[in-house]
Amino acid sequence: MKRNLSTIQRWLKADGQHIAQQLVTGVCIDSRQVQAGDLFIPFRGEQVNGHKFVEGAIEQGAVAALWLKDEPNPPAHLPLLFVEDAELALQQIARSYRQKLNCKIIGVTGSNGKTSTKDLLAGVLSPYFKVKKTEGNFNNELGLPLTLLSVEEETEVAILEMGMSGFGEISFLSTLAAPHFAVITNIGEAHMQDLGSREGIAKAKFEIIDGLKKDGLLLYDGDEPLLQNLIASQPAVRSMSFGYERADLTAEQIESTDKGSSFAVRGKLQGQFTIPVYGAHQVKNTLAAILIADELGLTDEQIKNALEQTELTDMRMQPVEGINGSLLINDAYNAAPTSMRAAFRFIKDTSVRRDKWLVLGDMLELGEEEQDYHEGLANDLNELDLQGIALFGRRMKWLADQLTDFPGEIMWTANDVELITDALRPKLTEQTVVLFKGSRGMELERIIQALAEETP
Repeated sequence: MKRNLSTIQRWLKADGQHIAQQLVTGVCIDSRQVQAGDLFIPFRGEQVNGHKFVEGAIEQGAVAALWLKDEPNPPAHLPLLFVEDAELALQQIARSYRQKLNCKIIGVTGSNGKTSTKDLLAGVLSPYFKVKKTEGNFNNELGLPLTLLSVEEETEVAILEMGMSGFGEISFLSTLAAPHFAVITNIGEAHMQDLGSREGIAKAKFEIIDGLKKDGLLLYDGDEPLLQNLIASQPAVRSMSFGYERADLTAEQIESTDKGSSFAVRGKLQGQFTIPVYGAHQVKNTLAAILIADELGLTDEQIKNALEQTELTDMRMQPVEGINGSLLINDAYNAAPTSMRAAFRFIKDTSVRRDKWLVLGDMLELGEEEQDYHEGLANDLNELDLQGIALFGRRMKWLADQLTDFPGEIMWTANDVELITDALRPKLTEQTVVLFKGSRGMELERIIQALAEETP
């Protein structure tokens, strides 16, 4: 964003002091990250009052700051805009700036796969368009406005991840972003404790249509009956589905190679594609990216070439070179029963290595039924041909107790990282693949780092 401070004052309908033609080239809410040209927005929390850092932020290069009207002693010598609420002001600035942007905007939500789909979209589009995507987890009521305000006016495509924990949040983000394309990757069990059921989760994710442009396109997981029912209730919304079976674009013949996954697509497009990442669920995420790339005018050959070079954010089916030539696959950014089972399908079908292990960490935020969800994985695991399973976390004890028919080796610990690393280390050879899956709070990367081959 590049706007005069007086323009932002007009957007906010705010009183101000020392307002001239200062050029604002960014917005910052953390005084430690202020860059020259920023507008600093101080937040007032229980522990920290951002107003204490206003003078320091301007000394660091911020051209001005907001100031809450009920905060005493505003510095009389500094350029300030006076507002009622810092969060609402940030959102209003983003809303006004969004109306000036001419780029295509893609909104991405879903229980799992949001970040991977965002990365796949950026990967396939970046060689041909000027693309901006959500960085990190800036996907909520603060992060999305900040992302919008970081979009340069010459940007051609902006990819915005949209996260939530309750009803109404996706609706707000979608209305703010006004996307041309909306993607719902899938419906899982994350936030079950807040939304009560998978039906509730589907309804909350479907709020992404609230801000969709009238001529926009919704892309959704065609294998999910809950979404099919919601789609049927909104016949005016233009939509396309992607999936494994009955969808506008399907993936078939999915195979793992040393370099990732190859697959055939059928439906709206036809052909053979390759991505440098593992997992049938990542192939499904890729289908959404292929459909949007096609809508934006890319040829099949352009899409194929770009996908082969795509890089995903770390900890999403990320291959890591392990000791003794082993292969470690880091899929430990997050976990819920749906994504766990997707990981199981991969380890069952893959032929990249002969000897297969799973390291599974607790699934968090599953609400009152968390024990049932952990125990419910046992039937899936009993059908897998694995050397063994290492379970990490107190909730995984529930699963361990159910694996009475599992033919391989089982180990469990509530919190002893060394117990697992010491047990796995002698089992790792060039014939071994170990897939790591767990919720982010379990920090399974500690085990991965201990077993990874150190690079010089």
